Amino acid sequence: MKKFRFQLLHLWLIQNYPPSKVADIGGGKGFLAYLLQCSGWDATVIDPVYQSLPEKYKDLTLNQRIKIPSTARVPRLTQEFEPHLAKHFDLLVGMHAHACNVKIIDAAREHHCGFVLLPCCIIDEPLSPSPGEHWLECLAGYAIQKGFAIHPFRLNFRGQNIGFFVKTDPA
Repeated sequence: MKKFRFQLLHLWLIQNYPPSKVADIGGGKGFLAYLLQCSGWDATVIDPVYQSLPEKYKDLTLNQRIKIPSTARVPRLTQEFEPHLAKHFDLLVGMHAHACNVKIIDAAREHHCGFVLLPCCIIDEPLSPSPGEHWLECLAGYAIQKGFAIHPFRLNFRGQNIGFFVKTDPA
């Protein structure tokens, strides 16, 4: 199931949020943003490394392979994510957003938007868990200290599949 993590997050997002203007931070190839666009969302990838969309994927609702048109594009900001970039978005999404999880929380607080995090590791993060504390727990504690009422969720794939979200900033 690990290879379907983007499809599973896409399905979770469209079931839990109305279509909105979303930033996929550390979005790599832009596959999640592409799926969200196909569902009527205004999705932009923010990632310092440009990568092309995949050629095909498996649609989990139709249970069939779908070819992505060679002309398909997703809007991109090919740069490191910084909190000021969040000002035009309603929702910030970070799945494996190395060095950006704390920035996403800070940006959501500053710009009064929601966020969804599936944090995998602490690569280049300014925050470190205490001995015996899990990274997810540490990051959740940081979000709570910033005034957010967080909600946990789990997706059905192997690997780091537990995250947390907030609908909007408490302002």
